[in-house]
Amino acid sequence: MEGAEEFMKYRSPLVSRYASKEMAYNFSDRKKFTTWRKLWIYLAKAEKALGLPITDAQILEMESHEVDIDFAMAAEEERKLRHDVMAHVHTFAHCCPTAAPIIHLGATSCYVGDNTDLIMLRDGFDILLPKLARVIDRLANFAEKYADLPTLGYTHYQPAQLTTVGKRACLWLQDLAMDMRNMQRARDDLRFRGVKGTTGTQASFLQLFQGDHDKVSAVNGVWAGRWKILTGCSLSKQLRSIPDCPEQPNAYFISGSDQKEYRCSSSVCLLQICTDIRLLANLKEIEEPFEKEQIGSSAMPYKRNPMRAERCCSLARHLVALMTDPLQTASVQWLERTLDDSANRRISLPESFLTADIILSTLQNITEGLVVYPKVIERHIRHELPFMATENIIMAMVKAGGNRQDCHEKIRVLSQEAAAVVKQEGGDNDLLVRVQRDPYFAPVLGQLDAILDPKTFIGRAPQQVTRFLSEEVRPLLEPYKAKMDVKIELEL
Repeated sequence: MEGAEEFMKYRSPLVSRYASKEMAYNFSDRKKFTTWRKLWIYLAKAEKALGLPITDAQILEMESHEVDIDFAMAAEEERKLRHDVMAHVHTFAHCCPTAAPIIHLGATSCYVGDNTDLIMLRDGFDILLPKLARVIDRLANFAEKYADLPTLGYTHYQPAQLTTVGKRACLWLQDLAMDMRNMQRARDDLRFRGVKGTTGTQASFLQLFQGDHDKVSAVNGVWAGRWKILTGCSLSKQLRSIPDCPEQPNAYFISGSDQKEYRCSSSVCLLQICTDIRLLANLKEIEEPFEKEQIGSSAMPYKRNPMRAERCCSLARHLVALMTDPLQTASVQWLERTLDDSANRRISLPESFLTADIILSTLQNITEGLVVYPKVIERHIRHELPFMATENIIMAMVKAGGNRQDCHEKIRVLSQEAAAVVKQEGGDNDLLVRVQRDPYFAPVLGQLDAILDPKTFIGRAPQQVTRFLSEEVRPLLEPYKAKMDVKIELEL
């Protein structure tokens, strides 16, 4: 059957099922190998500008074949040569016979491999950051809307002091804001490996330029200035007159083995706020969006499973696991360089970004449609609030002239009796009824409604939400205002 062959081999679900088209393309062979050709072109231009005998015709020939890659020929060359970079050098040279002698001149495989990885990482961050900004924006709107809606707080997943729905959302926002700052920092800290040669000493270029250290130093600046890798970030401001500033700050002065991949991977981790949403869905207090024709269970028609939040949690675990790959790779790089990073990074780096991409898309979809059920939340508060109000009742009794120890003992006995009704008999919490029936508490019966107002138990939660959103969250989103209106439609 036509097209059936694609179903006869494993396909990564990250590409076939989850990640966006732009992120899938970012780590595609097409982008990778056309970037290699761009890098060879810019190297030739830099070398020509600094006096090497490279002609305009050679550069024009390379530019005319920048994107028309014969992938079949490259694959056949790699089968023969067992070297991916040289396979593509030969493939490029085949269609550029005039330029063939100067393609990859003075460079090593890391020149195209590492620099292309860095470009893909940068572009990956540029895809992720607006998505993360939109998640933060939607969640900030949610937090603002429910800033003063009281809800049970939980410690150890046991009912604790009240908080608000908006304040809880700010706990999630705090983590996401930290992720955004880390991601932006990792993006802005990226530099090129530069034009350094085999062990990073630039010895091959020193030979090419006949011992002229100034020209060898300048080759990074001319090359990086033509490429302008970091346009749009703070370092682009430092790309001044080329070639008058030799060593550009957007290329590493020292290169070899480093931990840049680990820093990039770790900065897109820890996106697991959906566990809380799953717990709250069980309590029926909050639900993720549920479409009109969506099926929650093949066996139980009534179910509304939190499949989006579950997907996020599942993928987030994979993301955290991926974080250890570059960490371990960085820890075992020998001396100037080994090649045991190559196969690993082909998998771990793209998968980190592809995984983060679908997590953020799904989170945006969730946060754009979160449903809150205030009546359910209120019912849960009513079940627990009498226990939480005991300290307030004691304080009111002391103010009315009672003895703190005597009142504590009375409340303790009544609380235990009420707890037995809840736990052993499955009944409602009747502590307040017991307090009202006990003559000892007569002095404060008229205050019970005020004492039991949930809003008196939430402290400064609404004020904390307002200040956090205005002073920390909203300013973080300013650079992404133009990209904030994009909606996410999940295909699955």
